[in-house]
Parts: sequence; C-alpha cells; structure tokens
Amino acid sequence: MLHTAAVIFEPGDKALLTDKRGRRYLLTLRAGTSFHFHRGIVQHDQILGSTDGCVVTSTGGETLSVMRPTYADFVLKMPRGAQVIYPKDVAMILMEADIYPGARVLEAGIGSGAMSIALLRAVGSDGKVIAYEWREDFAERARQNIEAFMGSTATLDLRMGSIYEPIDSLEVDRCVLDLPEPHRALPQIKQSLRSGGILVCYLPTILQVHKLTEQMRADPDWTSIWTQETLTRTWHVEGPSVRPDHRMVAHTGFLTFARLMKPPEPAAR
Repeated sequence: MLHTAAVIFEPGDKALLTDKRGRRYLLTLRAGTSFHFHRGIVQHDQILGSTDGCVVTSTGGETLSVMRPTYADFVLKMPRGAQVIYPKDVAMILMEADIYPGARVLEAGIGSGAMSIALLRAVGSDGKVIAYEWREDFAERARQNIEAFMGSTATLDLRMGSIYEPIDSLEVDRCVLDLPEPHRALPQIKQSLRSGGILVCYLPTILQVHKLTEQMRADPDWTSIWTQETLTRTWHVEGPSVRPDHRMVAHTGFLTFARLMKPPEPAAR
C-alpha cells in the first residue's frame, strides 16, 4: 500500500527503483526477497526501513535511487488485462469534467482500474465512485490494482453488470465511460446523471466519436458537446543540445464531453 507521508518503507509498500540511465523498476517490497536485473541483485531488505530518496547498490555495482511511485508511475507498470487510459488523458478528464471532492461519479468500463484510482483520489473521502464492469476478470484485476495503490476504500462501489442494460437509478454528478459503444448507454446515463452534470467518453477512433456525437446532438437535453485529443512531447535538454525528443506520446484516444440539461418536472396541479 502507498503512503501519503514521507514514512519508512514497510513490507507490502511499492518502491520505484531508477538506474543512472533512467530505467525504472516497480517493486512490491517483501522481507527476505531479492530483485534481479541485468546489473545484479538488490535485496528488498536494503530498502525496508529507509525513506524516499534512499540509494541502494546492486551486487553488480549499479547505483539506484528509490522513491515511492507516483500515480503515473504505477498505472503504466501495474498488471493489466485491458489497456489503461494514459495519465495525460486522465489528467484532462479530471480537469475538464471537473471531478471535485465530494462528487458522486458513475464509471463504466473499469478495465484495469487506472481511471478508478484517479477518480477515487479526486472525490476524496466524502465522494463516491460507482463503477460498472461486466467482465469478472477485469473487475477482479481492477480491485487488486486499486487496493495495491490505495488500500481498501469504502468510497468504491464496484458492481457487476453492463451499462448498456437498465441499471438502478442513481443520482450522480459526473459520468465517465470507457466503452466501445457509449451511445448505447445514453438512456441509462440520462436516468442517473443530474441536470448540469457532465459526461465524458473515452474512445480510440473518430468514427466512434462521430456516432456518439450525432446521437447526442439529436437530443436537445445534451449540450456543450465537444471533443479533444491530447498530445504530449518531451524535450531533450543537455548542454548545447536542446531539441524535441524523437518520440512522443501522440494519439491514445479521443475525449468527448457533454452536459445534461434535464427539463424541469411539471408542477403538480
């Protein structure tokens, strides 16, 4: 389990080891266990009892720094069944969908749990994440990843089922969908998302975006519909050599946002 304060590494904690060439290795620390890599062996006991920023040396003479992994470190290296939403897209979802402390969020397509971890951290102890997943193997893998990063959490309500089918009526503030056919879930979303609430859909292809957008535009209850793609590029800065890196994280998926404006209920006569 990860800690939020700079405390000592204990058995069960995650540790990120980085060598002098920037290669990273994510470990789950256990007493009496060793980590083997191309530059020798590191005993977990060398790390246990130390804090962030400690340095260890392998049997092959390699020096590695030891830090607690960030969210981005963890989700890119955690066990996965389904492809995860990349941190750059998670960041835009949290910002543009305005996921705030205390919010109630409906998530569908939990995958490996990367988005769920970010949502749970954003809504805090007073919020709620209600997640639907129809594949039991994905749900179990996601639960394991969430607990590995956050420990057990009472703010997650993980339900087995398809959001394409009728679900219990929920009163939620935000909805995050990672599904191949989100247009099929719109009736269920309209039932549960409050007026003024925000829907965001993560889709890999523009044809999926087009189908979803056209269906929402045909319904006057959906407004502020827009789509974006986030591209990130790092730079090489070393001495007189300053240039963009040869590789970048380009297309991963499209994010389509919309707000629901439910008509007022008719006044009782």
